[in-house]
Amino acid sequence: MNIYKNFLPKDVFKKLKDIMMGYYFPWYFNEHVNKPGDEFFQFTFMFVDNGEYRCWKEWQDLLSPVLKNIKHKKINKVKANLLTKTNKIIEHGMHVDQEKGTTGILYLNNNNGYTRFKNGKKITSEENKYLEFDSALEHTGSSCTDQNRRVVINFNYESN
Repeated sequence: MNIYKNFLPKDVFKKLKDIMMGYYFPWYFNEHVNKPGDEFFQFTFMFVDNGEYRCWKEWQDLLSPVLKNIKHKKINKVKANLLTKTNKIIEHGMHVDQEKGTTGILYLNNNNGYTRFKNGKKITSEENKYLEFDSALEHTGSSCTDQNRRVVINFNYESN
């Protein structure tokens, strides 16, 4: 597991954050977080699925600086997640993102939400922090109580 603080240069991160946290970014409602019927919801944006871009070029260009900083040979999936504020922290269930490869999480805002691993290790949500780990590690995300939203971008890839 690797944690990189100040992952992107400040100006690059600011542009990414301003766009994705702004009024015009196209978030889509999902009736579940981990699996259908889990009684949670979130807003998402799919950049890449099954190794192919699923978005317009302007959104692809937004990802380019991030992808340049990730050591990968193939990107399988890139999805942004927005969870809304809750009255108490809610964890959404242990899961793996893909059976083998690497998972990365770029945190876009500071809040009291986190990523927790089955072994108990907890990674706090701090803007411009990138967490990279073996995709086989079970983990869960959480909501937050101190901000209106918790926003992350998840990357699933095959490493070099």
